[in-house]
Amino acid sequence: MDSSTSVALEPVLSFLAFSLSKLESGFYRIPGSAVVARYVKSSHQNDPGRTILELILVIFAIRTYYRKHFIKFSEKEIDELVDEWVPEPLAQPLTEWEQRDLSSVPVISGPNGPKPKLLATGKIVTNLASFNFAGLAGNEKVKERALETLQKYGLGSCGPPGFYGTIDVHLDLERDIAEFLGTEASILYSQGFSTISSVIPAFCKRGDIIVADRSVNFAIQKGILISRSTVRWFDHNDLKSLEDTLISVEKERKKRKGPLTRRFIITEGIFEARRRNVSCSLKFVLQVELKLKYKYRLILDESISFGTMGRTGRGLTELYNVPASQIDMLVGSVANGLCSAGGFCAGSSIVVDHQRINGTSFVFSASMPALLATSGSEAITFLRNNPSVLLNLQDNIRAIRAVLEKTEGITLLGHRASPIIHFCLRTQQQSLAVTQPYYDYEAEERILQDIVDDSIANGVLLTRAKHLRGQEMVESRPTIRIAATAALSRKEVEKAAGVVKASVTRILSKRR
Repeated sequence: MDSSTSVALEPVLSFLAFSLSKLESGFYRIPGSAVVARYVKSSHQNDPGRTILELILVIFAIRTYYRKHFIKFSEKEIDELVDEWVPEPLAQPLTEWEQRDLSSVPVISGPNGPKPKLLATGKIVTNLASFNFAGLAGNEKVKERALETLQKYGLGSCGPPGFYGTIDVHLDLERDIAEFLGTEASILYSQGFSTISSVIPAFCKRGDIIVADRSVNFAIQKGILISRSTVRWFDHNDLKSLEDTLISVEKERKKRKGPLTRRFIITEGIFEARRRNVSCSLKFVLQVELKLKYKYRLILDESISFGTMGRTGRGLTELYNVPASQIDMLVGSVANGLCSAGGFCAGSSIVVDHQRINGTSFVFSASMPALLATSGSEAITFLRNNPSVLLNLQDNIRAIRAVLEKTEGITLLGHRASPIIHFCLRTQQQSLAVTQPYYDYEAEERILQDIVDDSIANGVLLTRAKHLRGQEMVESRPTIRIAATAALSRKEVEKAAGVVKASVTRILSKRR
């Protein structure tokens, strides 16, 4: 019976096979069909669930098209609906505090630098708000080279680096950064924030493992989110927590008999965020040893430490005498460290070339203006020829901290060598966790803004630390941020810190 059934079905099966063959050959005659077929195959192989979802969407679209049960209105009804419609505002109205916060932002008249002029009052103030660590803002040699480049190339690059946005000065800066750090190559990004948030997803994909410090900055958090990798967090700057996490990741893989995947450790040189124990990665050498021991790749963000740490500003690798070749992806800021714009990623030639195709910010953003690339190269030359400027910077950092540590009512945060100094209001419990209910977040922001306003009125430009509350993984208490600079003398820095101390004392005494 089975043989007779199969004989009866054989013509039907032959017809179906012939029909499918004809359909397939007809489909591949359509221009672009090979691309569609390749996309469907790779999509199904990487994520079968996505194929099912797309099939459901196609069926839904066809069903919706053929039903065509759309509501029809007369011209009169349409006019009435238009007259009744009130558009929602594009943004919510500002609160009283937001209006005050916006209006309190000082506007500088003329060039920025260590002693800018305020537009509202015409007053010259000491600038402890801008990131001008090595005192490069307003440097005459840098300005001269930038003007020469502006006259030669014009202002904008008018294109992404991979098309016609790259010219010789961009390549010169990439080469200068690589030689300065001691790596094979480097790649430039035109925006500082999007540098690390593009580098991470360029290498880390779904299924890869990321082990990251809990206190990494917001840009790193966004890069990790975009990568869709499996993330494991370790306690801030805690080597034992890091090693325990690395061991647990390997145990989990062996337990489920999973394949070996790409694995990354992500951390910062100097942590920018206002955390409970903001610090420099003092155990950096041991972190490199753990990376080698457990066979991870290390992504190090030196957005603050590049241009400020080490004898000539090369960052942690110079400070701790670690070869830069042992850091797989060394990310830094041209904007912060060199007073120009954008960022970079340094590493091997393979790492750099991979980003020229896969770094989204590099591929889809216009390259930085030529004059800013020249400014970055000139800044590197300045750091090479003037290593004493970083000694002056550290001397000024110590001077500021020495004055503020004696100030009643505030607590200094951060590593003692960091050029960024945060301080918050001191509470009786001396706790800095945001989730504690015993203080008012907005009230503290108002007090700190009063201190900022008083300091500006007395000739010292400060700023409150700004962050996206509710969006960052670990929130912190409101702080005032001070940016030290080598462009001021020790006497000027001590005087400015004294003004800040007096403002703190004056404002807090009114609140008691």
